[in-house]
Amino acid sequence: MTGALPGAAAHDELGAAPAPVRLEEIADGVFAYVQPEGGWCVSNAGVLVGKDLTAVIDTTATESRARALSTAIGTVSVAPVGLVVNTHFHGDHTFGNAIVGNGRAVVVAHERLRDEAAAAGLGLTGLWPAVDWGDVTVTLPHLTYRDGLTLHLGERSFELIHPGPAHTTNDTLVWLPRERVLFAGDILMPGCTPFVLMGSIEGSLRTLDRLRDLAPRTVVGGHGPVAGPEVIEETAAYLRWVREAAARGREAGLTPLQTAWEAAPGPYGHWLDAERLVGNLHRAYAELAGEPLGSPLDVVGVFGELVEFNGGKLPACYA
Repeated sequence: MTGALPGAAAHDELGAAPAPVRLEEIADGVFAYVQPEGGWCVSNAGVLVGKDLTAVIDTTATESRARALSTAIGTVSVAPVGLVVNTHFHGDHTFGNAIVGNGRAVVVAHERLRDEAAAAGLGLTGLWPAVDWGDVTVTLPHLTYRDGLTLHLGERSFELIHPGPAHTTNDTLVWLPRERVLFAGDILMPGCTPFVLMGSIEGSLRTLDRLRDLAPRTVVGGHGPVAGPEVIEETAAYLRWVREAAARGREAGLTPLQTAWEAAPGPYGHWLDAERLVGNLHRAYAELAGEPLGSPLDVVGVFGELVEFNGGKLPACYA
């Protein structure tokens, strides 16, 4: 099944008709829930249909989007949602946990996510106060793992893999080996600018090496359209470009923000949310200075610079 769904759509800032959310069947009983255009807080989800149980990967950002996801699940499965997997702690992937899981599903995530999500709370909502977030809550995982975990849904098995610091310090890759389908969370975001401010450049590149070895046929990123393995190389090339720009800027005595102004738009300026370059350069500078991978940075302060780089305007968020 592939089709547009009623009741959920992405906004177009130019005033064009909104792009419909799509539920795409990418393997037998495996669905990608794709929310165009994939910008800030407009995230994707996954649905794995079993005979007696449905598993969901990520749960969107707002009450209305989570309810739309629940409705979409009902069009392809009569089995209740009993399992929710969160790919990382960011609210646009977790705020709908209680809604999509009807307050009864077991939430599974990496062990570091529990502390990170508790510390972040609903802070994401404060960055974009004009968004209608609705009645969202922080639902912490009931089950956590450290390095890897295999889950079973009837005859289907799928693996949760923690790659180390990448998009964040608590990422989970969801790998379906038989179908060769990868749900990558925000480690991969086809057509969207990567964002490693809370993760790692080097860790992301190591993770991408690991993904090459998996050799997925189909990739569902945390944002953007369903893609193939080419998105691995595209993401790696961008991160190497950021690292090289950071090395030049640091040698010239420039700040990350100054380096962003020097480097932009660069070969990736056409990707969605290109202003993330500022945050990525801050992470690259930290790693060049020898800071541990994934070490905490001043996220709020860097976001302020990101706004400055964006002409003094908040990045557009259509959650």
